[in-house]
Amino acid sequence: MLTVEGVSSAYGRISVLHEVWLQVKAGEIVALVGSNGAGKTTLLRTLSGVQPARAGRILFEGKPIERLEPHKRVMRGISQSPEGRQVFGPLTVEDNLRLGAYRRQDAGTRGRLDHVYGLFPVLAEKRKIAAMSLSGGQQQMLAIGRALMAAPKLLLLDEPSLGLAPLLVDQILAAVRALRAEGLTVLLVEQNASAALAIADRGYVLETGRVVMEGTGAALLVDPKVRAAYLGL
Repeated sequence: MLTVEGVSSAYGRISVLHEVWLQVKAGEIVALVGSNGAGKTTLLRTLSGVQPARAGRILFEGKPIERLEPHKRVMRGISQSPEGRQVFGPLTVEDNLRLGAYRRQDAGTRGRLDHVYGLFPVLAEKRKIAAMSLSGGQQQMLAIGRALMAAPKLLLLDEPSLGLAPLLVDQILAAVRALRAEGLTVLLVEQNASAALAIADRGYVLETGRVVMEGTGAALLVDPKVRAAYLGL
């Protein structure tokens, strides 16, 4: 579904990504792990079009998209839940969700809304209250739900467990597994490497903007270098 070929990106003169290569197959959860500053978020932003690629190619379903504007990538089927949630605080939960469907206003909008409420029942309970009134975990659910409202084929998830209690982390990752079971493809950036690799079909390790290791989630979980560097074992 997604092929990244030698992609580099920079903020001004500061290079962040250095010829990144990776693939995501349809129906997979692929985890991208690494330390702070490794370039994980920059890579997701480059895939969604918010951050320009300086070099390389991004192929989505076999077609190059690296020059497409972000909203056109959404129409192709790529949606991102950003780091830090970035919900629209004064707006209601339901208005936040409907904004996620801005480019997908069609007969399926109501069905997608019901699907999000089924995945995260607490959002249905609080659909008429301001998003700023939600807890951190509920805001994360809202950010994911908003991304789902665009009817993506590929969901980019950036640090969904950041700052959450372990029980909420389990709930969020269970929802990710449920989405994969429905056929959605997920590229997951997560500093909680053990949790991410435990649910991932495959994973990539990013260091200083370069992919330094790849393998199945299970294999990376038991790899001595990964365990020492990222799992604290």
